Order: sequence, then structure tokens, then C-alpha cells
Amino acid sequence: MLDLNKFKFEKKPPVKIEFDKESPTKQDQEVLWEPPKWREFLINLRNMRANNDAPVDSMGCHMSMDEDAPPKVMRYQSLISLMLSSQTKDQVTFAAMERLRAKGLTVDNILDMSDEELGQLIYPVGFWKTKVKYIKKTTQTLKDQYDGDIPDSVDKLCKLTGVGPKMAHICMKVAWNKVTGIGVDTHVHRISNRIGWVKKSTSTPEDTRKALQSWLPFELWSEVNHLMVGFGQTICLPIGPNCQECLNNDICPSSEKDKKSPYKRSPKKSPAKIIKSEPMEMGLDKINNHEVKELTHTSLQDGNADILKVKGLISSKLENETVVKTTKSPKQEVQTCNLLENIECPDIVITNDRSSKKIPSEIKKRKSPRVLKQSLAASDTKIKKIKQKK
Repeated sequence: MLDLNKFKFEKKPPVKIEFDKESPTKQDQEVLWEPPKWREFLINLRNMRANNDAPVDSMGCHMSMDEDAPPKVMRYQSLISLMLSSQTKDQVTFAAMERLRAKGLTVDNILDMSDEELGQLIYPVGFWKTKVKYIKKTTQTLKDQYDGDIPDSVDKLCKLTGVGPKMAHICMKVAWNKVTGIGVDTHVHRISNRIGWVKKSTSTPEDTRKALQSWLPFELWSEVNHLMVGFGQTICLPIGPNCQECLNNDICPSSEKDKKSPYKRSPKKSPAKIIKSEPMEMGLDKINNHEVKELTHTSLQDGNADILKVKGLISSKLENETVVKTTKSPKQEVQTCNLLENIECPDIVITNDRSSKKIPSEIKKRKSPRVLKQSLAASDTKIKKIKQKK
């Protein structure tokens, strides 16, 4: 007999089909961005800074400490110097540090000092009132948490009141001799964007620091701040940079672009147009295209004689006046009409090309259209009453 078990269906695992991978023709390799000719720029920058003639060289943070003080005190003094340097020139910061050191710049002395005395010592650094509070609060934190010393990391330094990333990185280099990052202040931020050392223009110093550290070799981080700060104080000024004295003027992308005079000059004004003025010759029958028609004062008996007197008075008055030939505007028309208002004469009727209005001599100055309408209405009512009496 046949064994039917041989023909029994058995489930088998699926067969995996693998295809040969095609060998890639081109491999995408990520190339780090770096500014063109930056090494040449750096060499020229070092040559320009070889004389050490910038304020930061003699009055910077590294020169504000007391060399005879203990290491802990020196580190504290370097931190205070950096806190004072924010929005302040090196000359002002260095002078304030000298006054503080003369009083004894230690943690205990600062805590025993009153806010008024501390403010008088650091004045006139930028935002000195706010910095008094920051220094007092930070000093108290150092005494309570770090035994009068300063933290040894950037994260801990940034947690102190009034201390930012720029101060923290520079303090780590000066106080602890550790390179943790590039200290970017206003000079480094401005110059890095001006010379094209950032791939895209940055708006804050922190963005500039990240952009510089993304491509600049680590061994150069420690000298970037010192080189650029002195360069920005002497040659690459914020306003009116001395591009002619710069050794990089032929490779700098912003050469002569930001060249502005440090002295603001008013724009040239076009010469004023000279308007010729001629004396107005008035006849007895025309006064600026107006005609004297009649006298309305009831007390006049001989009307013709009085009209001639008024015409003679007006013509003699206008012979000494000058009229400027310009395009007429509503304001100028009012000014020309004011010539007649200063003449003392009885009430007269003045007509022009379009309409006629009766202007009483009592109204010599028109303050507003509303006052004019009220005065005209009052004069009309008086005339009506006089006519009714007749």
C-alpha cells in the first residue's frame, strides 16, 4: 500500500528575494562652509594688531585684576570687570575697577558696602544703577553657594544675575584658563557680519557666536575676541571705518561700503528762489480789481467828496506797499486783502470778479470763518434797522 503521508501538504517559510544593490556613482559628501580667503584675512588681522595699541590691550578685563591678590579674589575681580564692561567703553570700566580696588574689591567688602557708595564708585558705567543691584545679588550668591569663589562652568556662570554667554566664555578663559567658546561682543558681532565670516547675516551676538564656532577651528577660538575687539576700536570703526588703513581692503566684501563720515552733515539745500517784487501802482478807479461803489455810513452828507477822499487815502496807502508776484493761494489772497483792513475809513462795499461782500471797518482781523459770519450778520441787521427807520 502507498503511504499517503508523503503527499501531505507542509507549510514552508517564505522565500526572501534579494536584489543586488547598484553601486552608487556619486557619494554625497557634506562640505563644511567657510568664508573665502579667511586665512589670509586672519594673517593680516594679526599683523594689524601686532602693536597692541587698542584700549582693550591696556584696559581690558585681563588688565583689571590685582596681580597681588589671591587667585580666588582675582577670579572674582575678573567677573566684576566683565559685568561692568557691558555697554561701556574699556576706559570707563578700567577707571571704575581702579576705584573699586582702592576700596578693596573682595566679596566681603562689596557686601558690607552700601548701594549708594557702590554706585558712586562705578559711576559712570552704562546702566550703573542696575549693575549695582546685579553685583550685590551675584556677590551674595557667590558667598552662599561657592564659598566666595566663582563657578567653573559656563552654565553655572550664566545662572548668576547679570551674567550672559559672552561674559561667561571670556571669564572662563581669563579666570580659569579654559576655552569653552568665543566671546562675542558688539565689536565681534559687527565685524563678523561686515567681513562675511557668517554664512547668513545674524541679528544677535549669540547667533554670531554659533555661526563662528560652526566653521572656525577650535585652536583659534581663544584669540578671536581679542583680535576683533582691538581691530574694531582702531580701524574697523562702527561709523566711518578706516578702510584705507586696513590690510584687508582688497578682499573685504564690505570695503568702502560702510564708509561714512563720523560728522553728520546737513544735506545740500537748493538755493532759494528770488521773487521779484514791484511796487503796485493803483489808480483811483481800481484797487486790486476791486471798485469802491458807495459809502454806507448814514452820517455822510456829501457822498461824492467823501468817496474821493477814501480813494485818495487808499491809493496813498498802497503806493508804499509791495506786492509779490506769485501763484495765488487761498492764504495769499487773504494776506493781500489784509492791506485794505488796516485802512481807517467808513464802511465800504468791495466787489470782486465773482461776488460782492460788505466788510465793515470794525473787523480788522479775521480769526475764523465763524467769527466773520457772525460779524457780517450783525452788520447786516444794523443796516436793515437803519433802512427801516428811514
